[in-house]
Amino acid sequence: MGMTRLGRSALLSFATGAATLLATPLLGAAPAFAEETLKVGQPTDKAVGLQPTVTELGHKVTWFYNDLLFPIIVAISLLVLALLIWIVVRYNRRANPNPARFSHNTLIEVIWTVVPVIILVVIACFSLPLLKQFNDMPTPDVVVKVTGNQWFWTYDYPELGVSDVESRLLPDAQNIKTAEAKGIPYLLEVDNKLVVPVNRVIHVQTTGADVIHSFTVPAFRIKMDAVPGRLNNTWFKATKIGTYYGQCSELCGKDHAFMPIEVQVVSDADFDAYIIKQGGKTKAMLAAEAASAAQASAAAQASAAANASAAAASSASAAPASAATITPAKPAAASAASSQ
Repeated sequence: MGMTRLGRSALLSFATGAATLLATPLLGAAPAFAEETLKVGQPTDKAVGLQPTVTELGHKVTWFYNDLLFPIIVAISLLVLALLIWIVVRYNRRANPNPARFSHNTLIEVIWTVVPVIILVVIACFSLPLLKQFNDMPTPDVVVKVTGNQWFWTYDYPELGVSDVESRLLPDAQNIKTAEAKGIPYLLEVDNKLVVPVNRVIHVQTTGADVIHSFTVPAFRIKMDAVPGRLNNTWFKATKIGTYYGQCSELCGKDHAFMPIEVQVVSDADFDAYIIKQGGKTKAMLAAEAASAAQASAAAQASAAANASAAAASSASAAPASAATITPAKPAAASAASSQ
């Protein structure tokens, strides 16, 4: 049966609406959520797109997705949709009762081979340098070891002497009603946060204690698997003080949804106070201890050198005196002559 006029009109109306919906972000129409209405560090209800970021590389990722990748996706989707609509309308049984019999078209085949290659090359020219920047870690200011467990996280600061800080979901955050009553994010608030200083390079080492987990914080644009028996590495540098949430992004068992991440970015002074409270030592304390140990070592070496020099001088002065007390022996012939 051919397509009726009413069916064709309905299809065109649907296609027009779908195309408009897809093209709205590309054409710069007013977004459903302005940037200032989005929550920083946590999801915004009914919002779409990426969370606001607080890292330099995060802004580059946002540009890569919003200004390059997403327009390409929309353009391809619109092209495919237009081709489908054109084929349905133009080549249905009623409009085209005698279909063509050919099966190849060299020009079209070359186009749909070359154009995707060009698109992928353009994407690679921007994505590969960005991946390299994520891989090239600057000299870290703080090293944090993150261990995924079923179903909580453990944080260690190996260079600062802090270990086994367990982070678990708060009971009040497990229920949406109690979470709203307490004013805390649902399924995101924890008892012990991961505390890091602002404007510092944080080296994150991830591993798993049982199964594979994934340490993911959208506001930092980081996602790294925590694999048992392996130490993976990533890094971030938050430029704004605040609280930022994430979740385990690798299916890890029945309580996978109850394994949130809460990162608190604080000032240097507050971070030092936190480390001391946890029984660790700040970098200033470690530097002072190292300087004191170096001074003590230098003083010990100087004392040992002075003692060695004094002993050598004493040995040198004692040698002539010992030589003067020795009486030379007379020859045997001379002794006999003197006795006669």
